[in-house]
Amino acid sequence: MRGLGSKGLAAGCVLVGVVLGVAVVSLVWLPYDPADTSGGRLVPPGGEHLLGTDKLGRDLLTQLMIGARIALVAGGGSVLLGGVLGVLAGLAAGFATRWLDDALAAALDALIAFPTLLLAMLVVAVRQASLGSAVLAIGLAMSAVVARLTRILVKRVLAQDYITAARTSGSSWPRIIAEHVLPNIWPTLLVNLALQLGLAVLAEASLSYLGLGPPPPNASWGRLLHEAQATVLTAPVGAIAPGVLLVVLVVGVNLVADGLRDLAPGRSR
Repeated sequence: MRGLGSKGLAAGCVLVGVVLGVAVVSLVWLPYDPADTSGGRLVPPGGEHLLGTDKLGRDLLTQLMIGARIALVAGGGSVLLGGVLGVLAGLAAGFATRWLDDALAAALDALIAFPTLLLAMLVVAVRQASLGSAVLAIGLAMSAVVARLTRILVKRVLAQDYITAARTSGSSWPRIIAEHVLPNIWPTLLVNLALQLGLAVLAEASLSYLGLGPPPPNASWGRLLHEAQATVLTAPVGAIAPGVLLVVLVVGVNLVADGLRDLAPGRSR
C-alpha cells in the first residue's frame, strides 16, 4: 500500500504540476490577447489557433490558460482562508468549556449544512460577483469543515496522558499547542486541506458557471463551459477542453491527498 501511495502521489504531482505550469506560463506569455476577437467565430482547431476559437472569436487556448490561473488562485485562496479560520476555530472549540464547546459545535454544524451556493449568493449580493467573492464564500464554507475536524483532533490529543503530564510540569497552553497539539494533528489536517483544494476548484467552476464567479474578461473554466454549452454540437472542443482540465486538476489533487494520507504515520491515517 505504501508503494501504491507513492505512485499515486507522483502521478498526482505530475497532473497538478502540468496545470500549475500552464498557469505560471500564462503570467508571462499568452498566444493572443484575451480580448482579441479577430480570430473568427468558432474556428476549428489548427492553424493559427491550436484549439480553435469560441463564439466571440477569442482564442480558446488563451482562455484555458487564464482559466488555469484562476482555478489555482481560487482553490489556493479558499484553502488558505478556510484553513486559517478553521484551525483557529477548531482550537478554540477544543480548548473551550463544555457549554461554549457545544455552542461552537452547533454553529459549525449549521454552517456546514448551509449550501455553499446560497452563501455565495449572499456574498455576491454584498460584494458583487468577483474572484474575491468566490474565494470568500468557498473559504467560509470550508472553514466549518476544517474547524470540526480540528476540534475532534484537538480533543483526542488533549485526552492523552502526556498532556496531563505537561500540565503537571507547568507547561502553558500555548506551549502545549505548539509542542504537542499541532505536531500531532497537522498530518491529518494536511490531507484534509488537500482534498478541500479539489472541492474548492469544483466549487469555483460551479459558481462561475452560474455567473457568480469572476466576471468577463476573466476566463474561468466554469464560465467557458457555460458559454460553450450552446455550441457543444458544432464546436465541442470549447466544452470538452475546460471539462478535461477540471478533471485533470481535481484528480491530481485527490491523488496527492491520497498519497499524503498513505505516507502519514499510521495513527494519523
